[in-house]
Amino acid sequence: MNILLLGYGKMGKTIEQIALDRGHQIAGRIDRMADPGVNHTDLDQLSTESVDAVIEFSSPESAVENITYCLERGWPVVCGTTGWLSERASVEELCREKKGAFFYASNYSIGVNLFFRLNKTLAQFMRNYPSYHVSMTEIHHTEKKDAPSGTAITLAEGVMEHLPNKRRWVGKETAGSLVDSTDAVEIESLREGTVPGTHTVRYESDIDRIEISHVAHSRQGFALGAVVAAEWIVGRQGVFGMDDLLGE
Repeated sequence: MNILLLGYGKMGKTIEQIALDRGHQIAGRIDRMADPGVNHTDLDQLSTESVDAVIEFSSPESAVENITYCLERGWPVVCGTTGWLSERASVEELCREKKGAFFYASNYSIGVNLFFRLNKTLAQFMRNYPSYHVSMTEIHHTEKKDAPSGTAITLAEGVMEHLPNKRRWVGKETAGSLVDSTDAVEIESLREGTVPGTHTVRYESDIDRIEISHVAHSRQGFALGAVVAAEWIVGRQGVFGMDDLLGE
């Protein structure tokens, strides 16, 4: 399979090595995607037939334009860029219009996706115990541009799905300035060193605290999941996520 890499930072390089180890070829590597349109001239040099799937890990500023470009050319897209989801509906509509294939996940790690399910199960248990206050902390490396992380937002959405009194999420610094944030899931975002990703969900009362955490030791799990998603999406049509890949 010929894979085009959009975004060739640390994650892109890790994805490349895993793809090569699994017997794939790299159709192209596009770096410096922060400025929208800056490298689409490079993409124009690629024939439609030379790309079987695109793995997009660029930046929030360029993700939508990159995805749109690829869908217009009929290339299946696996996207792991976060921070652009206010435009997700329009991207998915374009995918359906073009009868293309688009796969998005805030996190491609198998372990994290199991953690997503554990988070929902715990929220179901806590529904009948309103004395517990729910909050989250996410820690990433200092080069991560968006906050909260896409993974933390997905976790917050999982909590809100099962706790009817929680209708939104807010950053911890924002929550502190609100008159009333009782309907919000507070997310603290920390940026430290080279941390690949740590996410903690906590329920705390005056008596005790319950916590669940996922700690990534490297980028390998994220990168492997993205390559597996690219293998899976080829030949399919529609909008997909990790639940489709892993099976409900």
